[in-house]
Parts: sequence; C-alpha cells; structure tokens
Amino acid sequence: MNDRHGNDAQPIGQSLSTTRQEQALTTRQLEERRLIHRQESVRVHADAFRELRTRLLALGGNGSSFVTLVAPVRHGCGGSYVARNLAAAFAFDETKQALLIDCDATHPAQGDALQVAAEHGGLIDYLENDSIAIRDIVYATGVPRLQLIPAGRIRETPGESFSSLRMRALIDSLRTHHGNRHLILDGSPVQGSPDARILSDLADLVVLVVGYGQVAPDAIDKAVASFPPEKFAGVVFNQRP
Repeated sequence: MNDRHGNDAQPIGQSLSTTRQEQALTTRQLEERRLIHRQESVRVHADAFRELRTRLLALGGNGSSFVTLVAPVRHGCGGSYVARNLAAAFAFDETKQALLIDCDATHPAQGDALQVAAEHGGLIDYLENDSIAIRDIVYATGVPRLQLIPAGRIRETPGESFSSLRMRALIDSLRTHHGNRHLILDGSPVQGSPDARILSDLADLVVLVVGYGQVAPDAIDKAVASFPPEKFAGVVFNQRP
C-alpha cells in the first residue's frame, strides 16, 4: 500500500445493537469463507490486513470511525476479497466493530462468500423501498463484531441509487450512531462504470485494488485519477482473486 499525500436515523442505534447474532465460526468455516484468522497457517495474510488497517487508522484518525471504499481497477482483481478481509481485520480489535457493505450491485459477492442468507433483502432493496428498515438488511456473519449489508437485488446501473439522498442518509446514520464502527464499502470496478467514483463521495478514504500482474501502469494511473486526491489512501496489489 502506498500512503497518500428518507431518514430512519432515530431507531438505528437500537436496531443494530439487536441484530441477529449467531455462533462464532470455526477455523474451518472461516477458511471456507476465505477470511483471515489468527491461526499460524495464514498469519502472513492476517498480518498484511492488520498492517493495512493500521495505515488506514493513521490516515483516518485512530479515535474516530470512518468510511473506506475498496474498489478494484477491474473485475478479477480481488476487490471483494480485500474488502471482506479488511473488515475482518477491523473486527479483530475488540474495541471496534466493522460493517461490510456490498455496493457492487452488478456482481455482488459478499452474501455468497460469507454464506449469509439475505432473507430480508439488501442494500439495493432498501434504497428502492421506503418500507424496509435498516435493521432488516444488517446481518450477522458469525465473526464477532463483523456485520454485513449484502447488495440485494442485482442492478445493471445502480449509480442513481448510490447518489440518492436515502443512500447518503443511510451512511450518515450508520457512522453517527456507533463511534467505534468502521464502514467498509465493497465497490464496483473503476473501469467501465462511474459507480466507484460516485461511492467515493460517501467515503473518507479510498483503497484501490490491483490484481498483481493484471493491470498496466497507465490503467492504474487512470484509476487513481478517478478519485479525489485528498481521499486516496493507496494501492493494494493483490494476488488472490
């Protein structure tokens, strides 16, 4: 990583504190979900995400929560893998919570990866239906202090939903009512869509994911230029899809 130079806010505190909980996942279940854990066999991966978390905390301010957008240059770079494990790294800290939000509405991945059955829908359903409450789309993952908002229904052009007042109110509510919760947005690829740029307006920091050996330097430079310089935290070169 390279360092940088509709409003239902009232009930949200109660709704998220009582979100459905489940038994913690076993080591085998964590590995099935491709999640980092504290066992020595994957220590190198866990340490890498801890280091990424530490750098983001230094940029975002150690004493306050912030919103991080994780966006791949293109599909196949492993952006969802990085977003999921960055959220897990925040959840490692017993003084913090993490909320992973799947914002890739064209190719959602987190619900399947974490084996979460989104019986009440997800992000897009909430944004398009005023009758759905925030508490209905926040799911336990089996990882202590890590929750998920899955993408919900697939949308080929979700940009208008992401730029809506309801989306901004959702993010503001989620970050305001829990000062120790860090939001990780799993974003769409930068290439071929404006969605990642739209989502960056909601984020405090942006992490770009590059598939190792997959993306030309000029494409990386172009992707970096898509985001506000003051928000750009750095590039993660990822070898895992």
